[in-house]
Amino acid sequence: MPTSRDPRPLTGEPLALDLLNTRWNRDGVTQDLLADTEGLAVWLASNGLAGDHAAGPEALEHLREARAALTAAVDGSPAEAAPLVDAVLEHGRIRARLTAAGPAEEPEFADPSWGPAWLAARNYLELITRAPERIRTCAGGGCILHFFDTSRNGTRRWCSMAACGNRAKASRHYARSKEG
Repeated sequence: MPTSRDPRPLTGEPLALDLLNTRWNRDGVTQDLLADTEGLAVWLASNGLAGDHAAGPEALEHLREARAALTAAVDGSPAEAAPLVDAVLEHGRIRARLTAAGPAEEPEFADPSWGPAWLAARNYLELITRAPERIRTCAGGGCILHFFDTSRNGTRRWCSMAACGNRAKASRHYARSKEG
């Protein structure tokens, strides 16, 4: 059965932030891609995880738990979020191996339905190790999307220049024209 097209306005962010972006606002109403297993299948396919992990109700619940933990970490207090993120990370581990191609690391899960949630939590650790200050929430009014700022100067403010950035610039232009 083919999966539906991903309806989210921002995709392609690192896995942890992409999981956060399964909630977004459209016309003032919060949308949730993880409302059901069909949305889960869309998210897994969008992130190249479709064939690798269980896509049933258990995986959906685990991803919702991981999303809540990551939301607490990114938008709240990292100290208070640490036990929530750790609770997700308890369900997997990295297995180091030596292969014919050289050293390799592979994630392992006792329960495969934890795989996507664990991978997202692990990715968050990688992001905060690399550049925690580059994890951003869109500055667009009413936008709840997150992104990893890859701009040279680290000054990106919006999830998308075409959407939120354009609205902010148009609003400032309109305000200036009303003053003059």
